[in-house]
Amino acid sequence: MLAAIGLSLAACAPNNVKEEKNWEQYFAKHKVEGTFMLFNNSQGTFRVYNLERAKKRFLPASTFKILNSLVGLHTGAIRDTAMVIPWDGVTRPIEAWNHDLSMQAAFKASAVPYFQEVARRIGKPTMQMWLDSIKYGNMKISRIDTFWLDNSLQISPDEELGFVKKLYFDQLPFAKTTMKTVREVMLMEKTPKYELSYKTGLGTTNDVKRIGWIVGWIEENRHPSFFVLNIETENAQLNMPEVRMEILRNILTDAGYFKGEM
Repeated sequence: MLAAIGLSLAACAPNNVKEEKNWEQYFAKHKVEGTFMLFNNSQGTFRVYNLERAKKRFLPASTFKILNSLVGLHTGAIRDTAMVIPWDGVTRPIEAWNHDLSMQAAFKASAVPYFQEVARRIGKPTMQMWLDSIKYGNMKISRIDTFWLDNSLQISPDEELGFVKKLYFDQLPFAKTTMKTVREVMLMEKTPKYELSYKTGLGTTNDVKRIGWIVGWIEENRHPSFFVLNIETENAQLNMPEVRMEILRNILTDAGYFKGEM
């Protein structure tokens, strides 16, 4: 039984859910475990690789910045996308984080320190209320500024897909202007043929495997298709940002996207 926030694959007509075993090639190339879910909203069809993994929960890592942004904007912890939080002076390995950043810049750079400060400003009781209200994954908070990174909060790929679908269609309990703002910062590629919106995530599981996410949607001719990629590896040398994007683009291309014909 899939959790409430998900798209409930079990409730779909069997002929609308297709398991894509041939997508395994894109994961096998890099020797990673994973799952990919693709829901074409206009056709009402699911295409899934590794259905069992799609039901399993993992830490959301920086994909949680989607909900963190929604709650931040709703509560006023984030005034608007131009709101700057000054750099704390701590030099971190990712150069883009070592500056004063606006919310929009921090989202694009996936700057953890910015959104840790946002979470502190929101506060644990308010954040817990929103996790419970939305039924986001297992809804567990440890420390207010690490819970989405330390394996306390966990969410399944199916739940992630359901969450971004609700965001796209203004079905979350936030103001429409708030949801529109977050959708706008999620837009990463815009061409005459398609618009690609997503948030990435990178973390470490309890058994010290590296996990990568990409969750979002691709829109062609005003028709959205929602996707979630979740991969896992023990290889510390794997270029996770590069590999997860390669897998995403290969599968979407395989499925007929990027041509403006969907």
